[in-house]
Amino acid sequence: MGKNKLERFAENATFACLHQPPFEEVVQGNYRLKGHWGTDYFGNGNPITLELGCGKGEYTCALAEAYASRNFIGMDIKGARLWYGAKHAEVQRLRNVAFARGRIETIRSFFGRGEIAEIWITFPDPQLKTRREKKRLTSPGFLRLYQYLLSPEGVVHLKTDSRELHLYTLGVLQGLKAEILESYTDIDFLLKNRQDLAIPTRYEQMFRAEGKVISYVRFKLSGVDFTGYPTVEIPAMLGINAAEGR
Repeated sequence: MGKNKLERFAENATFACLHQPPFEEVVQGNYRLKGHWGTDYFGNGNPITLELGCGKGEYTCALAEAYASRNFIGMDIKGARLWYGAKHAEVQRLRNVAFARGRIETIRSFFGRGEIAEIWITFPDPQLKTRREKKRLTSPGFLRLYQYLLSPEGVVHLKTDSRELHLYTLGVLQGLKAEILESYTDIDFLLKNRQDLAIPTRYEQMFRAEGKVISYVRFKLSGVDFTGYPTVEIPAMLGINAAEGR
């Protein structure tokens, strides 16, 4: 492991905005801020937006800078990535930003029922091979997790360069009879009037340079019946490796 990486892991431990509970605590579902992020961390009742798979946290931080009356949490398993966002938040003194280090499969251990107002999923791995459908972040198992976290009027945003993932997501939502609020196969015409969509992540810049088109879906999960669709489970092997995430 490189020296810079080790230094970043050490500095991560000093960031007040970066939460890295032990894996055993996450598995038990007892993280101390679960259900209390607003009161015990942010110190206000503002709505909370959660970005899943936030990577280096540039989208989380940019949203926080654009919407000061909301709180934002970025979640990722890679500590080396989270260092960038946490460092930026600390240097810029962004008090409406936090980061959580953990697997997306464990989000019910981090957040309480109805605690989240919005979820952003930006440029996830589309998991195009059929046998990996259950790992797609918009598969029914993951959507059931999101439903638990979201407030009654809560929404999910998906921004992707993958036409296949976009169409797959629409198919899943239609099959579940979920409410689709917006769906665009190309968001470029929206960018002048939608600050949230105009924020470019590193991946978006890379995909656009390759000539890819960016699509977007916004939907609600309240009232969706997930009977017959089990929630995503935490793989047993994660007990060894996920706590490190390096």
